[in-house]
Amino acid sequence: MLSYISRTQCAFLRCSMISSHHQHHRCHSFLRPCHPAFITRLVVCQSYSKGVAPEMEAGFTAPGWGDFFINYTPPKLHKTTEWMTERANRLKEDVSGLFEACEDVVEKMNLVDVIQRLGIDHHFKEQITTALCSIQSADFNSTNLHDISLRFHLLRKHGFWVSPEVFSIFRNEDGCFINDIASDPKGLLSLYNAANLLTHGERILEEAILFARHHLELMRGTIESPLAEQVSRSLQIPLPRTVKRVEAINYILEYNKQEQTYNPSILELAKIDFNLHQHLYQKELKAISEWWQDLSRDIAIHYARERVVEFYFFSYAMFDEQEHTHARMILTKLFQLYTILDDTYDVHATLDECRKLNEAIQRWDESAVSLLPEYLKKYFLHVINIFKEFEDELGPREKYKGAYITKAFQTSSSCHLQESEWFHQNYVPSIKEKANWSATHEFGQLLSIATLFGMGDAATKEAFEWAIGCANVVRATAEVSRYMNDMAAFKNGRNKMDAANFVECYIKEHNVTSEAALANTSALVENAWKTMNQARFEHGTLLPVVQRLNNFAMCIMLCYHEKRNALTNNKLWKGTIKTHFINPIPL
Repeated sequence: MLSYISRTQCAFLRCSMISSHHQHHRCHSFLRPCHPAFITRLVVCQSYSKGVAPEMEAGFTAPGWGDFFINYTPPKLHKTTEWMTERANRLKEDVSGLFEACEDVVEKMNLVDVIQRLGIDHHFKEQITTALCSIQSADFNSTNLHDISLRFHLLRKHGFWVSPEVFSIFRNEDGCFINDIASDPKGLLSLYNAANLLTHGERILEEAILFARHHLELMRGTIESPLAEQVSRSLQIPLPRTVKRVEAINYILEYNKQEQTYNPSILELAKIDFNLHQHLYQKELKAISEWWQDLSRDIAIHYARERVVEFYFFSYAMFDEQEHTHARMILTKLFQLYTILDDTYDVHATLDECRKLNEAIQRWDESAVSLLPEYLKKYFLHVINIFKEFEDELGPREKYKGAYITKAFQTSSSCHLQESEWFHQNYVPSIKEKANWSATHEFGQLLSIATLFGMGDAATKEAFEWAIGCANVVRATAEVSRYMNDMAAFKNGRNKMDAANFVECYIKEHNVTSEAALANTSALVENAWKTMNQARFEHGTLLPVVQRLNNFAMCIMLCYHEKRNALTNNKLWKGTIKTHFINPIPL
């Protein structure tokens, strides 16, 4: 049995090594800190195939952006906001005319693709829908790899089913892809991106990904710009999993080099539209920073991560359109409140405090504040009041939505308590237990409900019931988030009071190396993406919600790419934040 020792001694307890002839080393118990405020990180309680366990640095990294956006004054552009707005309206008319001028399917596909990748598709929703219906119904007898792949990509992305058999013409009788396409980098890139919209059981698309990736990697160093940069980006994160605005910034810089599809009106509109939207986002960032500054001063919780700007990026990636200010603000506030809850359970509260916090949240009444320790009282009261503000903003016929978002937050709290119980019992859950805990309840439900909450009238009661029931796509979104997070935690170390993560559970249950556990966890991420891709065809009326959840998963891919954790180590976000919210694009 473990015994408690002095505060200076109880920073961490190294796990004993249990060796086997397979060189697998396992340890399942570790000493809990003597005091919850002592935040030195714990050595991860596994020693893996190389015999070295990663350690977490003491505390979280530097605080967030503070009052930067409160005091920030954007540099004056050469053109005024009024001029840009008027110019953008004229350009939109010009670009609208391009849809009517398209003479064939390939021209329509290229136009839709360019407009989407430049991030201005929100101006042409009707035209794009009409074009896609035409593309789907028109005769298409092309044998060009890029054209076939682009058609497949565009249609599947928007919920139109296309059979993977369209790629059969590029396969031999034995089922292997033909070598004739191995030297076509543009076609291979399009094939690779299209195939990443695969669903379960589509072997031909799985083989297409392997084939295209292999040959694109062989060609690295010989491909010319800008295709070289596009290949590099897609091999890191495939285009269907890339945040729309991230691709837009890159593509704006590359588009004038695309000779076949280049149109100066489209490019000018993309640049102006980006700068106009950036001006709006800066105002919202000022408002949300002021909200957080006031809240953080009052609740005085200093152990939790301050990531309000980073969470605004998540919200903006999910709802980038101008009219969705309300959704961005709600999601950002909710993400930050959730993070305080997460950090309270994970790095600060005792088990008794965790139980009392969850009890108060389940009661959801201001009188429950008496259950809490002093340092949590103001946080709890603010959560109650902020959720009430969310509900007060709803119309008379939408008041029912408040109960859903409250219930989802309560569920998240219960799941955090479960993890705390596991930790304090030195219990390593089974893979099934861990998967059900993280995917079904921990965050996916809250995210989907919050997404619907931000969509206003477009979200029906049936949609809320669908989300609260943790539909497959809701579960899959949470799986991407949890498994990516756990792989990063395994690599970088986890919080002192985190229960074993999924990778550690897998190692224990299957007695495998860390490499095998990581590979299997990565495979589960891929399966989750297949489920999300399938949801585009299964939930036609809910496609807008499915697409928003996909947007969140894309942010997760960016955040945890290469097993980093850009939310904990927020220095990794600095360049991204500057590019999207500070630096304008020269006209």
